[in-house]
Amino acid sequence: MLVRSSRSAAEPPPVAVAEADDLPALLAGLDAPDPAVRRRAVRGLGAHPQAVPELCARLLVEPALSVRTVLFTSLIRLKSPAVVEALVPLLREEDAGLRNEATEALQEMPEEVAPYIESLLRDPDSDVRILAIQVLSALPHSDAPRWLVQVVEDDPHVNVCAAAVDCLAEVGGDEAVAPLLALKRRFADRPFVRFAVDLAVRRIEGR
Repeated sequence: MLVRSSRSAAEPPPVAVAEADDLPALLAGLDAPDPAVRRRAVRGLGAHPQAVPELCARLLVEPALSVRTVLFTSLIRLKSPAVVEALVPLLREEDAGLRNEATEALQEMPEEVAPYIESLLRDPDSDVRILAIQVLSALPHSDAPRWLVQVVEDDPHVNVCAAAVDCLAEVGGDEAVAPLLALKRRFADRPFVRFAVDLAVRRIEGR
């Protein structure tokens, strides 16, 4: 007589309990041909801070979006200066999806990413500076308004300044009004800057 299994045939077998503590086996699982095995390995490695370099390296070559999503989840769980240092270079990747996921992951690490913000805001690549402002927009840090004002005062790129204006509309105080009005004069030929500044100033003065 056939006995029906209580587990669906389509359900993958459970991972052995010992596997969660078997770092070499989990690292080997990152290169498994089956995405389900790679996902299980990545989840297991989310408990191993020493696996950060391997997890970050896997981001650059992982073809399966579902695995890449779990990679970022595990790295957020392991958040540390080492994770930030590994994720920051991804802001320069040509893959827009990878850049955006790295930005979102960094937003989940406010304490760890804060020491890197000022250098990112001075990056030679304007796209990186814009992504840094996106990270900053979700950063509950007391220096955020000051950093954004510095961008408005000093950055030569109109799109970078516009991104900072949008953030100042949410977090800026009275000290941001004069720099915003100066920016409006600096880019007087850019209607979208004038509009964004006017909106930001109204919001700040209305608080």
